[in-house]
Amino acid sequence: MGKKINKLIITAAITGAETTKEMNPNLPVTAEEQAKEARECVKAGAAIIHLHVRDSKGNPSQKIADFKRSIEAINDSCDPRPITQISTGGAVGASIEDRIKPIVKLKPEFASLNIASMNFGEDVFINHPKDVKKLATTLKDLNVAYEVEVYDAGHIESAKRLAKKGVIRTPIHYQFVLGVHGGMSGDLRNLNFLIDSIDEGDTWSVAGIGRYEYPLAVEAVKRGGFVRVGFEDNIYYEKGVLAKSNSQLVERISRLANELKREIATPDEARKMLNLKSRM
Repeated sequence: MGKKINKLIITAAITGAETTKEMNPNLPVTAEEQAKEARECVKAGAAIIHLHVRDSKGNPSQKIADFKRSIEAINDSCDPRPITQISTGGAVGASIEDRIKPIVKLKPEFASLNIASMNFGEDVFINHPKDVKKLATTLKDLNVAYEVEVYDAGHIESAKRLAKKGVIRTPIHYQFVLGVHGGMSGDLRNLNFLIDSIDEGDTWSVAGIGRYEYPLAVEAVKRGGFVRVGFEDNIYYEKGVLAKSNSQLVERISRLANELKREIATPDEARKMLNLKSRM
């Protein structure tokens, strides 16, 4: 008999820090808009909402009040309640203090963990080693689960070194973010290499940027990985055609999973699979 494949966990990255309404007018930026999008994404099959928030002017924010407002709106709107994954990356240039504050105050179920500096488009995304250790230690001390964001192969090596030092928990859950200018492209050979590079017992999800989103999602569904889609990563449904909503992108992955006979995880099933504790 072949190895049993886990149910598919779908993450919806509904807003991001860099996407704007000028790029896609359907982008949700207010707490009410995010709650509506989250509700529709959960109905479509998403178990996780990856959350960046905006201030009253629509600018990226790491303020506790902005996160709290969106999280409460999402929880009130959605049944079942999704896993809300707070981004600790913020917008490029955000200080580590601002990136940590929402974690300390809100103690979410799940968070992202960036572990290396890199070129990011026309900017530089700074993740100083001492700041990475500070953030990882904070997450561990507060018993907040996290995923390690991987934009390049060396990020896996960095994660393994931190795991050996006891800074990062094992097994590690990775998010392969492929297609950012400055990181690895979304070529299939890169996904293959990353999958082969992680340790037995580790889990992985893939977020393809732009045109890489759907092809990499197909591979993940077929090969037992998990999938992230959403306006943070891709604003198009097909070439030249803007997506109407995040849920439209989630629905496509759910249809694909059904065609390939891969069951989709509910939020509570995803909590068990990722060893999360319900905190909010």
